[in-house]
Amino acid sequence: MFLEKYDTIVVGAGHAGCEAAAAAANMGCKTLLVTMSLQNIAQMSCNPAMGGIAKGQIVREIDALGGYSGIVSDKTAVQFKMLNKSKGPAMWSPRVQSDRMRFAEEWRLMLERTPNLDFYQEMVKGLLIENNIVTGVVTSLGIEIKAKTVVLTNGTFLNGLIHIGEKQFGGGRAGESAAYGITEDLIKAGFESGRMKTGTPPRVDGRSLDYSKMREEPGDAVPAKFSYSDETQPLTHQKLCHMTYTSNEVHSILREGFDRSPMFNGRIKSIGPRYCPSIEDKINRFADKERHQLFVEPEGWNTVEVYVNGFSTSLPEDIQFKALRSVAGFEHVKFFRPGYAIEYDYFPPTQLKHTLETKLVSGLYFAGQINGTTGYEEAASQGMMAGINAALQVQEKAPFILRRDEAYIGVLIDDLITKGTEEPYRMFTSRAEYRTLLRQDNADFRLTAKSHALGLASEQRLKRMEYKFNESDKMVAFFKETSVTQEEANPILIEKESAPMVQSDKMFKVFSRPQIDLDDILKFEKVQQYISERQLDAEIVEQAEIHVKYSGYIEKERNNAEKLIRLEDIKIPENFDYDKIKSMSIEAKQKLSKIRPVTISQASRISGVSPADISVLLIYMGR
Repeated sequence: MFLEKYDTIVVGAGHAGCEAAAAAANMGCKTLLVTMSLQNIAQMSCNPAMGGIAKGQIVREIDALGGYSGIVSDKTAVQFKMLNKSKGPAMWSPRVQSDRMRFAEEWRLMLERTPNLDFYQEMVKGLLIENNIVTGVVTSLGIEIKAKTVVLTNGTFLNGLIHIGEKQFGGGRAGESAAYGITEDLIKAGFESGRMKTGTPPRVDGRSLDYSKMREEPGDAVPAKFSYSDETQPLTHQKLCHMTYTSNEVHSILREGFDRSPMFNGRIKSIGPRYCPSIEDKINRFADKERHQLFVEPEGWNTVEVYVNGFSTSLPEDIQFKALRSVAGFEHVKFFRPGYAIEYDYFPPTQLKHTLETKLVSGLYFAGQINGTTGYEEAASQGMMAGINAALQVQEKAPFILRRDEAYIGVLIDDLITKGTEEPYRMFTSRAEYRTLLRQDNADFRLTAKSHALGLASEQRLKRMEYKFNESDKMVAFFKETSVTQEEANPILIEKESAPMVQSDKMFKVFSRPQIDLDDILKFEKVQQYISERQLDAEIVEQAEIHVKYSGYIEKERNNAEKLIRLEDIKIPENFDYDKIKSMSIEAKQKLSKIRPVTISQASRISGVSPADISVLLIYMGR
């Protein structure tokens, strides 16, 4: 069946696997996507949504790099929201509610249209490794499939164990079996493994809910979209979401099940996601809170299934049901299925290079929850980077690595391999020290040219980005060169409680006042005329506004980033012996010897390595 040798085999077809397969195939590699069920490609295992705080930035970066997540999200969205609009643009984060069934269908259709990509349905039970080089995979039927590179994106399937109350059974997701064999092969090869936990809420019948008792949560009045391409369009109509709350009564019912909860009776020993805790964890940790928000999210355009966001749980099903029936609007709720927790194997990501290739086995890449992350977006971005680098290795080209000042994806991967993680890692804007540079609105400026050089982004994409960049630059120049009079500006300034002008001034200076926003700028006749004459779209105008209002902050961060880049240029020899540096702390020696940082900059970010240790290292290296 498999006589030819593949360039890349991708194991698992979740968000990471789909992006990995698409990237490698689109870069010209003969690629095979192996999954336990071809019916569940790109399954949204948890919430039916893409994006959110910092995650939305990642989806836009994937899109700018030529990945599919943004396009699929746009085509299958039921609602769009730009979160954090009341804050500065570095915090703005796009998010969509998705049609779960359409999302998986669209992903599969896009993959089937991708040249160089084959599919095979079966469980991979082991790896073929010779002299620390991966040479392929072995399936449960004993079929050996040869490849030059292998990308593992196993999600929660590696020795997965599902918990509902005191019941537990093997599984990688509700209704699907776990995967066995890969963990054991990796441990034999010398890898260190661990266990993590995540969970999901009940799914309920929307026909049994009373939405009149809940608060409506509409999408944006003027929705935007994820993809920078013209392949997708913003939504013209949207579905409503709703919000309701738990109560002390709900909390009391939930506590009745604590003695049967696997979280509290010792059955679950692994660590769950800190920033997405179960409902029982919330009422235990935040006992002073009288209520918690529950977001009631539709699963699609034409289904009655509803996702109860905020009610993730592994409590017994009778307790889940009884507690939800005490929530406003859920008095007559009917379950589609109960919530559950799942434990699974992961491999501490300090065992990886920045390319996501393993240090122990050449040609073997890890992406997604196998690396200890949580979330579709984090997984998809790793999948894309692993797929790109697997293809580059096959083509004997230099690896593709994003720095911390270039992308949230760069921050994510650097955090994982430099610091590791002992709990499911989730991206936040606060993790990025250069978040003013890494905004969701400029991901194409940052990454499309790089993607085009890799052969992923099309010429059309590149020209579209260059046009947007040049026109927004010209608009900023127009603001710097054009004056406004007191008569034009003062009515708007007074209305916004900003000090009136005493003489004419350049638009750039007036518009940079904190009280003035884009709506105010668009009131000026000269601005309206400029936009109309050049037929500029909203994205270009928004870019110009952000540059005017935040140019000082952007410039400061760029200068700081350049200092970091200078440290990135100082390479540490591959087999450097840290033990021979007598004046370095023992902890620093141990951490540096284990993680083997490539640059001084990476070494400085390792937990337990102090600035004094870095100074000693620089002196020892003659710097």
